[in-house]
Amino acid sequence: MKTGKDVRPSPIAGQWYEANPQRLAAQVDRYIKTASLPVLAGQVVAVMSPHAGHLYSGPVAGYAYAALRGAHPEVVAVISPMHYMTLDPLLTTAHAAYETPLGPVPVAQELVHKVSELLRADLGFGLSPVRRDPEHSLEIQLPFLQRVLDSEFLLLPVMVRDQTARVTRVLGHALAQALQGRQALLVASTDLSHFYPQATAAALDHEVLRQVEAYDPQGVLEVEEQGKGFACGRGALAAVLWAAKELGADHVQLLKYATSGDVTGDFTRVVGYGAAVITRAVQPEN
Repeated sequence: MKTGKDVRPSPIAGQWYEANPQRLAAQVDRYIKTASLPVLAGQVVAVMSPHAGHLYSGPVAGYAYAALRGAHPEVVAVISPMHYMTLDPLLTTAHAAYETPLGPVPVAQELVHKVSELLRADLGFGLSPVRRDPEHSLEIQLPFLQRVLDSEFLLLPVMVRDQTARVTRVLGHALAQALQGRQALLVASTDLSHFYPQATAAALDHEVLRQVEAYDPQGVLEVEEQGKGFACGRGALAAVLWAAKELGADHVQLLKYATSGDVTGDFTRVVGYGAAVITRAVQPEN
């Protein structure tokens, strides 16, 4: 898609993923093609995908995006953490599009405004627009979406700094309200535990994944508060789970779990990655 609009330039291409368009496309396609999925329980409403550099988390992310093959959404809401210090609880881009080596991804500005107004009505604040943000966890998902989706789409980007239950629950409700009746998908961008030995990481990660599989967004938040599990994007993940519930999704399937050690061979300090899909039962035709 060609655009002369205000575009956020990528601060991570060439570092977190390939800057060369042909190599990037081939790498992402390989991750998606090699993912072996179970039979999905229904229509995909949302996925959970990791957000480390493609070299490390791409093989797991490929499972999440393989679940989107054949999808034709008009809008994709990507909800990620904001890793950088800011006083703003919830953020979005001030740009009209995101740039990746595969081309621009236009922002659904009317939906961004609608979500912001819904948040403001409940929380007293909306989405704070930022320019040239350095956040990687949202952008890292875009090349996968650009390669797997069969048609052009608009992006609804939200970055979560306040990961409390109240804020993320209201965010989930606002997303569901804004996306109701549209051809839409949600993406929760999150890694799991960071820099523990493999055995410790697996225990912590599987506690988070147990809450995801149980479709319990409150549980996702609580296991970190209790020190039983960790996910850097737990607020984004909880918001997407709440939104998907409100949009009629009724089932979560875990698709893949791995750590950075599975790529590097170093299991002394690993980062955990998980992929999951959230589906809605397909009603039989009369």
